[in-house]
Amino acid sequence: MIVNPETAPPFGRHSLDLDVEKETERLVTQLRQAIYHTLHRQGAVLGISGGIDSSVVLALCVRALGPDRIVALKLPEGESDPESLTLAQMVADHYGVCTVTENISAALEGFGCYRRRNAAIQQFFPDFGPGWGAKITLPGSLLEQKTLNVFYLTVTSPTGQVLTKRLPPKQYLQIVAASNFKQRSRMAMLYYHAELHNYAVIGTANKNEHLLGFFVKHGDAGIDVNPIEHLFKTQVYQLARYLGVPEPIQKRTPTSDTYPGGSSQEEFFFRLPFEILDTIWLGYERGVPQELIAQGLNLTTEQVGRVIDDIIRKQRTTLYLRTPVINMGNELARELI
Repeated sequence: MIVNPETAPPFGRHSLDLDVEKETERLVTQLRQAIYHTLHRQGAVLGISGGIDSSVVLALCVRALGPDRIVALKLPEGESDPESLTLAQMVADHYGVCTVTENISAALEGFGCYRRRNAAIQQFFPDFGPGWGAKITLPGSLLEQKTLNVFYLTVTSPTGQVLTKRLPPKQYLQIVAASNFKQRSRMAMLYYHAELHNYAVIGTANKNEHLLGFFVKHGDAGIDVNPIEHLFKTQVYQLARYLGVPEPIQKRTPTSDTYPGGSSQEEFFFRLPFEILDTIWLGYERGVPQELIAQGLNLTTEQVGRVIDDIIRKQRTTLYLRTPVINMGNELARELI
């Protein structure tokens, strides 16, 4: 939809609109510069999941380097959604990129990923095991109620019975810590192939994931270059349309594909549709009064305030994930003198 600037409201969804052609040209140029001249690598390695972010990054890499200088890894494990593999292959074929499949199930078994996670779940649902689904969710939409980010565990039995309980911090941390072996194992495999070919590892996290803490430190954040870290999720979709990402991927509900019960990114972490979250967040960053943000989205000022409070809270509580390594060398040197 093309917005007429003369009739458009002062702030609204249209405020997120990119000049997609200009942005694509800029990212392609910078990718080429970063990989060839800054890092002195000869190509790119990235994991593809059949999701919108990795598909857009793959398309950008193809434009920057050509399909023959890219290794696209499919990294399934025993609990992966089969659709992820199908769509990952679809996007690779679409852009003419050959894929490599590395199943990381054995590595996860060795780390005790499933065993450690299941031990925490079985404290609430003793029968939980093979054939069961499980996912972690937050309370409902921020637009409907003011609630803190309190996590709930929902399991589904092989017969379809759905059970939910609130997760205490100890069990929540154990489930997440064990599940994070998945992202860290994938990172290790990406670097194996990067070092094998003298390529750079390309990340696929967008702004929502990076600045709100929806990533695993030294996991999916263990990369050399991230071309879309500055883009809101809705802007990634804009690039996807311009770059011709296959329609089934554009229509797929975003998911981390981490838990055996399936969980959308919205219900697990973000708590409202990206189009609304991104518009409010952009307005907050630009210093737009909450009343104008609310007017542009047909929301109440109270609803906008709740979303902004949640953004601030998530940024504050996940700052650790974005903190660089703390180098104690200078302090230690002074102590030794």
